[in-house]
Amino acid sequence: MKTVRRLLYRDIGWSVVFVAVAFLSLFFFIDFVDEIEDVGRNGYSLGVAALRTLLQVPGHFYELFPIAVLIGTIYAMARLAQSSEFTILRTAGLGPVRALRLLAVPGVAFALLTFGVGDYLAPHTERQAVALKAGARAVSLGRTGAWLKERRATPEGERAVSVNVQAVAGLGELRGVRIFEFDDQGRLRSRTEAAEATVHQGLWQLRQAERTDWPTPEAAGRGSTVQSRRHAALDWPSGLQATVVTAALLPVQTMSTLDLWRYTRHLADQSQDAQRHEIQFWKKALYPLACVVMVALALPFAYLHARAGGVSFKVFGGIMLGISFVLLNNAAGHLGMLRHWTPWLVAATPSLLYLLLSMAAFAWLVRYR
Repeated sequence: MKTVRRLLYRDIGWSVVFVAVAFLSLFFFIDFVDEIEDVGRNGYSLGVAALRTLLQVPGHFYELFPIAVLIGTIYAMARLAQSSEFTILRTAGLGPVRALRLLAVPGVAFALLTFGVGDYLAPHTERQAVALKAGARAVSLGRTGAWLKERRATPEGERAVSVNVQAVAGLGELRGVRIFEFDDQGRLRSRTEAAEATVHQGLWQLRQAERTDWPTPEAAGRGSTVQSRRHAALDWPSGLQATVVTAALLPVQTMSTLDLWRYTRHLADQSQDAQRHEIQFWKKALYPLACVVMVALALPFAYLHARAGGVSFKVFGGIMLGISFVLLNNAAGHLGMLRHWTPWLVAATPSLLYLLLSMAAFAWLVRYR
């Protein structure tokens, strides 16, 4: 059995590595061509473009690796079936249950690798890629910018705070910041505008800021007026943590599973709609398990006789299965938001559906082929 494991794991491992390298090379070339359009603008050089493209590779690895696992495993199993090696293994006592157990080991290993890259390496490199490009040109957050909210207690009562950010100039560096504070009656009490801001834990450092304070109706009745002041630098205490700000302003690819969980809790605490990020949290938490599903989906190809089609035909079928899985996974997320379905069920449905499909095909082939 040790020899059988070595044979299967070696073939599957090298096939998966080959497919993954091919995919990553293709996407590196496509991304590099896209980055060339910005070369020469605001000091954005060819070397910076190549480095930023390289920093995006771990993110592509995380997204594409389950498909690479599917195609690589199908290729390895189909090749064993074509050379009758798998038939010999079956004759020697490799039953269906044992075959499933054997392939479960590389499936779990691939899942752990996907989780490690997607939760630790990819978020870090994606943030560095954003900061690298923002060093030459601030990353715009759309015409209306991005909004953050928080509630906090003050000596004058509870305040509801809304923060608008127009662009991200780097990690923790914001541009075009507007801060609106409302009292417990929903009345605007202050507005602060700053050209730039740096986010620290518990404190925002505003630069070139202008703060306007409105008096309460009672104070206005006593003759108080609106006050406006300019500050070259202004410290604004805030409960918005740097991780929450990063999660709200930067792309979801820069967020780990823990960051997504923290941000969904923040949205829930602020009575904001958190379903979109809850779905993203569950998709990211369950996505590595897709590698196990892909390995199970590839196993039935080993039970197809050689005359059922060549290796290239089966690999093409694997590519179609991989594409259909990605499409279903993305469509499920959008449908879940539209229909307000349970987030964890939305994230788990594609993998469960393909696992059932693979087990049904496997059982039919074992019984009738």
